[in-house]
Amino acid sequence: MISLGAACLLGIGFVAQQHAAYREPLEEMLHARLLLDLMRMPLWLAGIGLMLGGQLLSAVALREADVAQVTPLLAMNLLFALTAAHVIYKEPFGRMLQLGAVLVSGGVALFLFAGRPQGGHLPDPVSMRWLAALPVVMAAAALVLFGLRRSLKVKAMSLAAAAGVLYGVQDVLTRSTLLTLGNGLSVLETWQPYVLPCVAVVGLLLNQSAFDAAPLQISLPATTAAEPIIGIVLGAAIFSEHLRVTPEALAGEVAGLIALVAGIVILGRSRFLAKHAHQQQRREER
Repeated sequence: MISLGAACLLGIGFVAQQHAAYREPLEEMLHARLLLDLMRMPLWLAGIGLMLGGQLLSAVALREADVAQVTPLLAMNLLFALTAAHVIYKEPFGRMLQLGAVLVSGGVALFLFAGRPQGGHLPDPVSMRWLAALPVVMAAAALVLFGLRRSLKVKAMSLAAAAGVLYGVQDVLTRSTLLTLGNGLSVLETWQPYVLPCVAVVGLLLNQSAFDAAPLQISLPATTAAEPIIGIVLGAAIFSEHLRVTPEALAGEVAGLIALVAGIVILGRSRFLAKHAHQQQRREER
């Protein structure tokens, strides 16, 4: 329930953030001044407040449960974003949106039921296991470089995917920091709490740049899909979390993840997540 509450706040916060960021000039993408300009907008600040509330709830969930259990539930933030946009634009849900909702919810439930992720422990701060995060961060950088010279649509998806990758790393660092506190150790003597805000800020800049480039229907699904996948991979590599590996379980886990990603793509194509037509036209005229 805590994870679902976090997903709700995250989803509504993303709607507010994108509505504000989409008004900013394209030249501000990937520049710190984008965040500085957005800080002057009450709507964006409200969206950030909701997102921070969702992250606090997700931090509580990550302290109580494994990363592989929490991050798939956080992926349901797109459902709440869709609902919030539906209330704003007051248009009915079609069959494809209903299908997307079923795929996301069913995919999460199937993955958790089949995999039953469990176990795991906090590795030493200087353990070689933490090197598993290095290729993940490099993948995020590669996604940014790939999108730089592409169309706005591809650029938005690449930046959003990179943000999702870093959010997955952020989830792992958050769990490590909270477990360190829970074990009575001095969190200030470890490197994770210092890297955590850096990863969070870079992820935020990438996410807002994606929101600046394209409507939520293009920019949010990639973030939502990448975060749980990276969280699951790093949870296994760093915390030694494990899933069931019987043939039946593996089939259910793969089917659940496929359904999750497919549902996110379907929901992400919803026109409810786009801005009003006249706002899009104004953007195209710039």
